[in-house]
This record gives sequence, C-alpha cells and structure tokens, in this order.
Amino acid sequence: QVQLVESGGGSVQPGGSLRLSCAVPARIFDRNTMGWYRQRPGHEREWVATAGRANWTNYVEAVKGRFTASRDKVKKVMYLQMDRLRVEDTAVYYCQTIPRSGIAWGQGTQVTVSP
Repeated sequence: QVQLVESGGGSVQPGGSLRLSCAVPARIFDRNTMGWYRQRPGHEREWVATAGRANWTNYVEAVKGRFTASRDKVKKVMYLQMDRLRVEDTAVYYCQTIPRSGIAWGQGTQVTVSP
C-alpha cells in the first residue's frame, strides 16, 4: 500500500495563500506523474492540477494563474502553492498518483476560505 502524506491545510481569508505538501515514497515519486484533486462541499471529487516527472504542469481552468504545482526531487515532496484564494476553493484537497500497484491517495487536508 503506497502511503502519501499530506500537510499544510488550514483556514484563510479570501485573497490569502496556503501551501500544501504531499510526501511520497522515493520510488513512487521518481517514476510517476502526481496530481492534486479536491472535493468541495456538495460536489464530486475533481481534478485540480498535475505535476509530471519532467516538471511539466497542467491545471483546471478555475485555478490557472492562482495555483502552482511543483515537485522537489531531493525531498520527494509535491507542493501546491495556492494564491489569491477564493471562497469557492474551500475543499478537502488530496494528492494522488497511479503506480503499478494501483491508484493511491493521500488522506486529504482541509482548506477553508472564508471572510
């Protein structure tokens, strides 16, 4: 069972910033594309961003220009820098990857954006 460990959630006012972290086992980190997903209240879980091994990234339109996904190859950690947060970004955020053993999710971290 691949274990992904997330941290960095919290509460912030609109316009604020948070950075999420996802610690990944080294062999998984080096071989796989990683993703961020979120589940907003009353919604299905949705894709937010992808960070590939060669540092390419892709984002859902709603977060483009505000969120930045990155990977630290030394620490084996994936990050999601979230700037200019909006109330509608409130959600539980999950990191995810799909190694050969099957899809793996982090435990989720709550992000709350409120005035």
